[in-house]
Amino acid sequence: MSKYKQDTLIVTTGRNPEENFGIINPPVYHASTVLYPTLHTVKTRGQPVTYGRRGTPTTFALQEAIAELEGGFRSVITSSGLSAVTTALLAHLKAGDHLLMVDSVYEPSRHFCDTVLTRYGVDVEYYDPRIGAGISSLLRENTAVVFTESPGSVTFEVQDLPAIAEAAHKRGAVVMIDNTWASPLYFKPFEHGADVSIQAVTKYLCGHSDVMMGAITTTEEAWKPTLDGHGAIGQCVAPDDVYLVLRGIRTLSVRLERHMATGLRLAEWLATRPEVTRVIHPALPSHPDHAIWKRDFTGASGLFSIELAPCPEKAVAAFLDDLELFGMGYSWGGFESLIIPQYPAKIRSATKWDAKGQILRIHAGLEDVDDLIADLDAGFARLRAAANT
Repeated sequence: MSKYKQDTLIVTTGRNPEENFGIINPPVYHASTVLYPTLHTVKTRGQPVTYGRRGTPTTFALQEAIAELEGGFRSVITSSGLSAVTTALLAHLKAGDHLLMVDSVYEPSRHFCDTVLTRYGVDVEYYDPRIGAGISSLLRENTAVVFTESPGSVTFEVQDLPAIAEAAHKRGAVVMIDNTWASPLYFKPFEHGADVSIQAVTKYLCGHSDVMMGAITTTEEAWKPTLDGHGAIGQCVAPDDVYLVLRGIRTLSVRLERHMATGLRLAEWLATRPEVTRVIHPALPSHPDHAIWKRDFTGASGLFSIELAPCPEKAVAAFLDDLELFGMGYSWGGFESLIIPQYPAKIRSATKWDAKGQILRIHAGLEDVDDLIADLDAGFARLRAAANT
């Protein structure tokens, strides 16, 4: 447990200037081969750095920083957010195991479960994200992992992780969470019962839309199988990318404060628009899981969704195509605002998504919020004009 508060920790963790000639940032080590001084060292692997794929001081600095921010035992980093999900699952599952996967999970994670895991003999079962303690009715003798994502991708259901973890641990299952939305700042997964926490480092930890990376952080009990699986799969990342993420982390707190404030302002404004049927943002009192969010989270990121009132596709296109500040693109967590259509009904199996209007996922960037509102306002004018022609 660090003696420092979170904002101080963001600036100080994962760097040791006294070990690097007083240089503030960890040096970037480009390495594959690492030399051993003696046969004994070779046979015992008796040195901290053994091979480039297994990590360098640059890698170790980022892993230390992420583990400390998340409140976990240790972390490993991977080549993308999806690879963090797949590596964690493969490390803790085997043929014949039962996986409980939340129905609101990130679509590529779902695809991995439905293709790779099932092909290798893992029984994948999807469950209602709002099941809470009721998940005990789905747990089996062979349930090895319960996977959560809170809030859920696109539809932003907030899960009752403490209740799910309590039930799962009684049956010996490992509880995983994709914690990318809140980042380590606004949700502490291990304080709420998680054994494994996953970050798409690509998003807020990097913050600049130029790196693909993931991270897996665990409790001490879940560490060895995670590390073994990570090594067996051959996960590694480029040192220059590690450096960029270390740099991005230092501004995480101030960036997220702005993302949160802008996101809430946009959400509240959008809730007043006649073109919008509903705003799906956990920090709004209108959200059905707002009480759980308020209980467990200390803040909100800039990602949320809206449902448009039913209108022709040409009207949606008129709204989106000529936006000046909101780009249409996947990913999020960078400095720029984004908006992208989503189709959650196509990827649900345990629950039904019955929205009548188009779902749009919005990422509130770091632009001036009044400029963003003006951009959306102009878009709505185009939407109305196209709908009436």
